[in-house]
Amino acid sequence: MSKKKEVLDAILKQGMLPLFFHTDVQESIDIVKTLYASGIRVFEFTNRGEEAKKVFKALIDARNEEMPELQLGIGTIKTMSEAEKFISLGADFIVAPIVTPSVGDLAHSHDLLWIPGCMTPNEIALAQQNKAALIKLFPANVLGPGFLSAIKELFKGQLFIPTGGVDLEIENLKSWFKAGVCAVGMGSKLINPKQVDGLAERTQQALQLVAQARAESEG
Repeated sequence: MSKKKEVLDAILKQGMLPLFFHTDVQESIDIVKTLYASGIRVFEFTNRGEEAKKVFKALIDARNEEMPELQLGIGTIKTMSEAEKFISLGADFIVAPIVTPSVGDLAHSHDLLWIPGCMTPNEIALAQQNKAALIKLFPANVLGPGFLSAIKELFKGQLFIPTGGVDLEIENLKSWFKAGVCAVGMGSKLINPKQVDGLAERTQQALQLVAQARAESEG
């Protein structure tokens, strides 16, 4: 199986993509270990600061030693140089807030899943032209499920994942799955790096709520 398909299948199976950024190496490792022990098998670390490269490398090392089933991607990738850096460190997939075709080409050349962020039909069309198998709807709290319901017929068969403001709450999750998403991005509503108490319970609850919302929206 190709790496691209392996990661996409993992996201579809999990139904959500947890993500966070934190500057502390050991605390970041502890968070990811907690997520993994709670059932997470695909995860995005976001490139939001100068420490991101150092922390990501430590996460890759920890994954290789102790979390063999984890697919570990990097988010907030806007340029070729950023993509090259993190691919060289071992990123399993690339997530972006915008559509940068050259980044998509680079990811494809390494057989990596590229998930660009889109806010308009034009951007979605551009992402499709550049072979984005999965498109991030961002920011989700601004667009809302109604946006996807209104445009999905224009892009039949396209997979979407909303990120930014998705709530860890059954009605909100159901509205997204009913609108047609294949998974949801889950950031600060799930993970607060400064407050990790209860993360295992929240993660397990999130997985259960996603499974419930998906089942009920299909019913």
